[in-house]
Amino acid sequence: MTRLLEPLIVDPRDPVAILPVLEEAIAGQRTLLPVPAEDPTRATLLRDSQRAGEPISPDIALVVATSGSTGTPKGAQLTPANLVSSADATHRRLGGEGQWLLAMPAHHIAGLQVLVRSLIAGVDPLALDLRLGFHTADFAAAAAELHATGDRCYTSLTPMQLAKLMDTLRGIEALRLFDAVLVGGAALNPQLARAARDMQITVVTTYGSSETAGGCVYDGHPLPGARVRVDRGRIHLGGPMIAQGYRNDPDHVAFAEEGWFATSDAGTIEDGSLRVTGRLDAIIDSGGLKLQPEVLEQAMLAVPGVTGACVVGIPDPRLGQAIVAAYTGPATPGEVIEGLDHLPRWQLPKDLRRVAALPLTGPGKVDRRGVEKLF
Repeated sequence: MTRLLEPLIVDPRDPVAILPVLEEAIAGQRTLLPVPAEDPTRATLLRDSQRAGEPISPDIALVVATSGSTGTPKGAQLTPANLVSSADATHRRLGGEGQWLLAMPAHHIAGLQVLVRSLIAGVDPLALDLRLGFHTADFAAAAAELHATGDRCYTSLTPMQLAKLMDTLRGIEALRLFDAVLVGGAALNPQLARAARDMQITVVTTYGSSETAGGCVYDGHPLPGARVRVDRGRIHLGGPMIAQGYRNDPDHVAFAEEGWFATSDAGTIEDGSLRVTGRLDAIIDSGGLKLQPEVLEQAMLAVPGVTGACVVGIPDPRLGQAIVAAYTGPATPGEVIEGLDHLPRWQLPKDLRRVAALPLTGPGKVDRRGVEKLF
């Protein structure tokens, strides 16, 4: 029987409504392409680029698009085994199954995995209505409701969501109710991570992507069954959660080795722990000197009064690329430069701008192209 790729419309008012068809996909009965109900342009792009309505292997449960502000999104083909192995490994790492709070869009892999983990655990997740944004009061009420069950409680957040919750006592108290708060999608501000530990909030940093069925490295260490290696500076991830290639690019070199995914990230393994240093395709060549922008971003985030940072390179007639940066937070540009005094002079941004908010693509991901346009 021919299997067709079916669009799965995810309504932010009630994302839990997709659980029955998601369960059918995990059971091998359907193949679904999650698309956002509130973004018709994105939904049309996903349908067209992933060939919704056309035949697909019955081995595939979900086609989950990668996030991106420009170009054609890739569609990671995830099997039931990919999804279930990821969920099982997460529960083993966290100490057991529990109740989950969905606090991010369910058409992205991080949100989808909250639903998959809930299905595996046999529980009904709570979900926030994010149509009008992410609000501390809503999160706190849902956290209290989950905590009252007496079960273990988990949620998954972006660094920006975590920072917003930690701005108020009510948010901090809500975060403390969880046995683990998974944080991923972007680098976590080291100041924020220290503050969370000091406030006895159990933050677990995650690293992964649609291609790995979600986070597969927690706090620098692979989940049970997952594997990590660094080859010539590039991070490779392996294990039963690795996708079966891309729907719209079946010969992509990232999946050239069976069971492994070659990421676009650079990193090192130090004392058995993975440290992600940045994206290989984001390196800035300024006057013949190469800068991984994430290195400067982490240095900026360590400056008191900086809550977010993005470093990009823009065309420069003399240097080839000039290093520029945008940031959020109350610190003045002068205070930021003073806080970067320990860095080589060539790494300091030639133009530094404080902005009210950094442009985003996907949940919590800074849009580097959007930042470039600021300059």
